[in-house]
Amino acid sequence: MFTGIIEETGIVRSVAKGGKSAVLTVEASKVLEGTQIGDSIAVNGVCLTVTTRSGKQFTADVMAETLRRSSLGSLTRGSRVNLERAMAADGRFGGHIVSGHIDGTGRVKTLAKEGNAVWVEIEASDGILRYIVEKGSVAIDGISLTVAGLTKNSFFVSVIPHTGSETELLGKKPGDVVNLENDIIGKYVERLLSASGNAAARQDASLSNEMEGGRGASSGGEKITMDFLAEHGF
Repeated sequence: MFTGIIEETGIVRSVAKGGKSAVLTVEASKVLEGTQIGDSIAVNGVCLTVTTRSGKQFTADVMAETLRRSSLGSLTRGSRVNLERAMAADGRFGGHIVSGHIDGTGRVKTLAKEGNAVWVEIEASDGILRYIVEKGSVAIDGISLTVAGLTKNSFFVSVIPHTGSETELLGKKPGDVVNLENDIIGKYVERLLSASGNAAARQDASLSNEMEGGRGASSGGEKITMDFLAEHGF
């Protein structure tokens, strides 16, 4: 699990593509402190497993599904990326719950400076926008940000100077692709409500069938009684 608080930016030293997968080599410093092979590092918001490390570099395998869903496939030698180690159990929770399993990508539409902040507008699909809530949280390239505005096909975030200087977001241009991860809580709530609704519908259908069977049953069939109704939640 991550928090969306970027620890540093790294530099892609190589992208070795083979078939439908790739091996990414990134130069970093802070995120390698105490990092072992098998540990997780979020690269532009995508959770990757460290497979080797040497000096100030680490490598990670990128599978086909990750390349399809994220912008990692467009990285080239020299690209700068946002980096965050998995959250330590004794650390501060400064952002929001970020799994590192992105929901898809969006495109930068506009950037506009206002005072000491920069408004960034991101175009996204309906599948992503359905979970975007004004004043809620979203991760853009792994950065935990607050949704400041919402339109039919885009949303806005306001980036403060510190976030701008510590990440690569303000280096993006209109049309650039970014990785997006919705607040996981909203997705779980929707899934649980959907499951509960389906279970209730099945129970209602079953009860209806039993009641119909009781009315049309022979003398040996189950009758509708107060105990029967109480047993089924009525």
